[in-house]
Amino acid sequence: MFRNQYDTDVTTWSPAGRLFQVEYAMEAVKQGSAAIGLRSKTHVVLGCVNKANSELSSHQKKIFKVDDHIGVAIAGLTADGRVLSRYMRNECINYSFTYESPLPVGRLVVQLADKAQVCTQRSWKRPYGVGLLVAGLDESGAHLYYNCPSGNYFEYQAFAIGSRSQAAKTYLERRFENFTDSSRDDLVKDAIMAIRETLQGETLKSSICTIAVVGVGEPFHILDQGTVQQIIDTFEIVAEQEGPDAAIGQEAAAEGAAADQGGSTDEGVAPMES
Repeated sequence: MFRNQYDTDVTTWSPAGRLFQVEYAMEAVKQGSAAIGLRSKTHVVLGCVNKANSELSSHQKKIFKVDDHIGVAIAGLTADGRVLSRYMRNECINYSFTYESPLPVGRLVVQLADKAQVCTQRSWKRPYGVGLLVAGLDESGAHLYYNCPSGNYFEYQAFAIGSRSQAAKTYLERRFENFTDSSRDDLVKDAIMAIRETLQGETLKSSICTIAVVGVGEPFHILDQGTVQQIIDTFEIVAEQEGPDAAIGQEAAAEGAAADQGGSTDEGVAPMES
């Protein structure tokens, strides 16, 4: 099958039952800078990596406030994300004006998904090339949703999108069972640690990441760089303190194992290395 026979129009199906332009839009999300989200019973934390085109330019904004109880982090085409965030703000304002109450997060996510789906069924439109992590708090609790360019949406305990997001997903999958009962500060720390996983060797600084929080009694807001840098510095201090202690502990354990077995040192070290 020749793909270029079926990817000239978003409404053209391939014989394999695929819409290639929708898949291309989903690929654009994978090429964008990483964004992560995680939630507990009372709070939701969003984080993203700030990437600049050059050292002379500033980075593009990746986290947007929609309402006091809702915010989004995006990965992919930033211009599309900006348009969709403006649409979400309008929906929140209209609902609040009509019903004098905040718009439920789930309802807004469905409306956003419907808007994205229309672009997969009109030949004169193209799919939005952006994925959105929607964080919100309403009467039913804290929520984290992922909206896909295909029009699908999913609710998550924790998720990561964008380039090199698999490393962050691996970190989140190891720890997500503890997120439900985590405190606000612990969620922020885990968010920063997940972002660090996506950097693959780059030094983590507050200037290259953005963290936002929404929760009970805490409207959606972006943490200032000073606060984020303090948390990062705390990580580094703890890592430096644990390094020598961990090495001493491993040496003591190896010597103890060798003494108990009455064999050579190599026999005692082998279980520690496995």
